[in-house]
Amino acid sequence: MMKKYEIIIFWSEQDQVFVAEMPELKGCIAHGDTQSEALKNVNEVAEEWIEMAKEKGWVIPEPKGKLVFA
Repeated sequence: MMKKYEIIIFWSEQDQVFVAEMPELKGCIAHGDTQSEALKNVNEVAEEWIEMAKEKGWVIPEPKGKLVFA
């Protein structure tokens, strides 16, 4: 079961796509032509990230909830 990690979605003017990332999972980022597509894609990447972490014995962080940015 997928844990509840914070997801940030933003528009990349440079790439002309929506970008979604899970900051708590280093390098877990995906994009899509719509926000929904970016969200779907980042969830798929997160599942792969967690599977790879389990295989390699990496620590899988617990979700912290809403992160605060200044």
